[in-house]
Amino acid sequence: MKLTIISGRSGSGKSTVLRYLEDHGYHCVDNLAASLLPALTERITTESDGIVNVAVSIDARNLSVDLSLVPGIVEQLKRQDIQVDVVFLDAGSETLLKRFSESRRKHPLSTDQVGLREAIDKESELLEPIALLASLSIDTSSMSLQQLQDAISQRIIEKSETGLALQFQSFGFKNGIPADADIVYDVRCLPNPYWETRLRAQSGLDDPVRSFLESFDIVQEMFTDICGFLETWLPRFEENSRSYITVAVGCTGGRHRSVFFCEKLARHFEGRIANVQVRHRELRT
Repeated sequence: MKLTIISGRSGSGKSTVLRYLEDHGYHCVDNLAASLLPALTERITTESDGIVNVAVSIDARNLSVDLSLVPGIVEQLKRQDIQVDVVFLDAGSETLLKRFSESRRKHPLSTDQVGLREAIDKESELLEPIALLASLSIDTSSMSLQQLQDAISQRIIEKSETGLALQFQSFGFKNGIPADADIVYDVRCLPNPYWETRLRAQSGLDDPVRSFLESFDIVQEMFTDICGFLETWLPRFEENSRSYITVAVGCTGGRHRSVFFCEKLARHFEGRIANVQVRHRELRT
């Protein structure tokens, strides 16, 4: 049995994820009281007929005392040989404010005395015990519905039953470091194709940009160093029960050097790790 716990702040996309998993064969339970997790898993493992994948949503609608129990419950379930993954969704506070304003929905923690912004901030504190457990964190701030579904498909549904899911994500520092990054590399010290007029409109996916970067020894030196670090330490993450790792590579605009590096790193690790994915944040349309 595989148990996926979906959590995160209200408005970050939890309901979307749960519905998507249900559509793909998961047995889903929304707003489960955390204290009932052991009973649910026992019922399914002893009495269910062929249920393999279970997803539950646990969020701020729970009693605060139940939320504090989650780390201990997860550890207990793992000792029972149940595969448990905690997926935490979030978005920037300003993004959440905008989403609630547009949808005109009421935040579960807002009252006549607690305004929307205060409720959003309070929710972060309540969910911190679960956020710290997350094996996969997803920042949905700039994601469309389709992009979120694609991310869930690649990182949860298509993930192999065992082993590490490794994602390389390119980004531009001018737009901020991805909130869901586990490891971050800065390649802004390398020659920049942007300053070559003929390359400016292209990206790291194009042959002329790749040829430009490959012509510099310093580029290969950094690539070799990054590969060496990841080859040494990714197995240690996996031994520590990490199911997902996001390696973010950033340059100034996120279109040339970082894209080139993520593609090159993905090709290098595809033969070593079963589930390797690539995402280019600044190239999305």
